Amino acid sequence: MIIVTGATGKLGRRVVERLLARVPAERLGVSVRDPRKAQDFADRGVRVRQGSFDDPASLVHAFEGAEQLLLVSLDRTGEECVAGHRAAIDAAVKARVGRILYTSQMGAAHDSHFQACRDHAVTEDLLRATGLPWTALRNGFYAASALQFLEAARHSGDIALPADGPVTWTGHDDLAEATAAILTDDGRFEGPTPPLTGPAALDFDAVAELAARVTGRPFTRTVVPDGAFREQALAHGAPAPVADLLVSIFAAARHGEFTAVDPTLADLLGREPAAFGTLLAQAWAA
Repeated sequence: MIIVTGATGKLGRRVVERLLARVPAERLGVSVRDPRKAQDFADRGVRVRQGSFDDPASLVHAFEGAEQLLLVSLDRTGEECVAGHRAAIDAAVKARVGRILYTSQMGAAHDSHFQACRDHAVTEDLLRATGLPWTALRNGFYAASALQFLEAARHSGDIALPADGPVTWTGHDDLAEATAAILTDDGRFEGPTPPLTGPAALDFDAVAELAARVTGRPFTRTVVPDGAFREQALAHGAPAPVADLLVSIFAAARHGEFTAVDPTLADLLGREPAAFGTLLAQAWAA
């Protein structure tokens, strides 16, 4: 059985949908905080069990019978994130899971400027220490993050963000399809995968050109100092740790942490991943 955590989230739900196109529903299970949100999967024959990263015993039950477990990383940072991942990994060991696959990130490193990438590196260490077979899916930076950063510019025409560097923005749909392919071909990767990336690394100067092409109107790129950007985030209601996290994305990009472009994702898909311009056009047409 393949068990997926976070199956009602942006990535997890997409993975389950693609797995359902590949394997019978009775071979799939999901571990979710609120089973009501996964009722559509239950109606299609998927095993749905309640599992919370804050309740390790519930995870052991949710992971029961898993030949493979897809551990979708938590939307938390720092020790709170690592503690949740540790609880899930310990539960997987207790449940005698055959293999753990974890949604890591292309920039995962202990010395990353981006806190989330440091959390991924620590989690990979925890996986390595289990002695179980494991795979860390080194996903490209989610294009959805860039689209969030561009939301104000969509209306103003001015991309006002901190100084950045090229980032290989990658779509959720492509990553979900590749994850399903890996899960249904057990043993393809041992340990960290190569970077699973989109076809090009773009900075926001290049994104401004794409936005102009997509919309037919001009876009400017204004560099905002890190401190001013942080203050803007705070003024819009972001907690201080979130504001710091947002600034750190740009610091990491400036240091070249997200520039890798690798063919592995295209190989898994059997086609080129969606370009950021395509994802931008789709999002702004909605």
